[in-house]
Amino acid sequence: MALTIAVIAGETSGDQLGGWLMAALKRQQPTIEFIGLGGPRMQEQGLKSLFDMQEIALMGMAEVIPHYVSIKRRIREMVAYLEAEKPDIVVTVDSRGFTYRVVAALRKRGRHRPTFYHYVAPSVWVYRPGRVHTAAKLFDALFCLLPFEPPYFEPVGLPAHFIGHEVAWYWRDKGDGAAFRLRHNIAPETPLLALFPGSRRSELKKLLPTLREAIMQLKQSLPSLELLVMVPPHLQPRLRDALFEWNITAHLVSNTEEKKDVFASATAALAKSGTIALECALAGLPSVTTYKVNPLTAAILRRIVKTPFFNLANILSRRMVIPELIQENATPENICNALLPLLTGGEARDAQLEALRDLATQLGAADDQSPSDKAATIILRDVKATA
Repeated sequence: MALTIAVIAGETSGDQLGGWLMAALKRQQPTIEFIGLGGPRMQEQGLKSLFDMQEIALMGMAEVIPHYVSIKRRIREMVAYLEAEKPDIVVTVDSRGFTYRVVAALRKRGRHRPTFYHYVAPSVWVYRPGRVHTAAKLFDALFCLLPFEPPYFEPVGLPAHFIGHEVAWYWRDKGDGAAFRLRHNIAPETPLLALFPGSRRSELKKLLPTLREAIMQLKQSLPSLELLVMVPPHLQPRLRDALFEWNITAHLVSNTEEKKDVFASATAALAKSGTIALECALAGLPSVTTYKVNPLTAAILRRIVKTPFFNLANILSRRMVIPELIQENATPENICNALLPLLTGGEARDAQLEALRDLATQLGAADDQSPSDKAATIILRDVKATA
């Protein structure tokens, strides 16, 4: 009998993880039918998304509040859709503000009882440790990206599987930077700054003015500097218009098959906090992490966040390997001063790369199976056990 799996993601990083998981499930059981919510990566694997994922790709209380009514409507639509389609399994991928509410509503209504898995454990080691109990009430199992996460959830009876980070597996093979530069007419000696400003419109709105001023300052020290800007297709028109006014040679690319070559071709990177910042570390690309949110969101986070770092590479290293310029520290001057040593070579660049040398191994890149294949094996094993 055909197996129906609902996969629900609400942002670009989740869409990527969901796409990899769907591909792994199809390799092990080609007859699976997928429904749910996702972006281009998941749609490539055969998903017909219920609506545009970008509608719920919001972060921070102040950012979400203006869209509260529309998000609540989408939650109701997703719940009704899943009750009508009756999938055997529901896999939610991160995006807790949306996915948790969908699962909670399904459990409360009780009309349909699939098996619930959540991919990407809530960061209870960062803030609100009591969330372990919420996760235990909602999900039948959890897939953890980090090796130290399962012990947080196992005492409350929630099976938590450390599968590793798929991004680390993806970056086991690096790109061809020289070929990329040749294709895009970028001279081998040109200092090339990769800019990863984020996948949300709200992120661009907060960061772009600061990034522009930082780039102008860098240009004064490195007149031959060029930019390599990577954003999802839906944001390219917005970036194209902005870059036109920056008076600098900029190469705009989307998250496509050239992605690894993009990283390999760059001299250094400026990346917003999140998965893309981790990818810079795993790709061996020296970088600086930056981010800005609404001041109200920042004030709330300062009261509840327990970890001193935001970049996962720094968290695992237990020290500031990659500079983090967050909120009021994300000034043009600070960004310029942090990037300049990485673009010109020397001790700072070499020290960052050396400190990150074992990061991929910590995240499961040396294992025989990819994280997605591990997760797919667990899901299908559980299906057989309950058949």
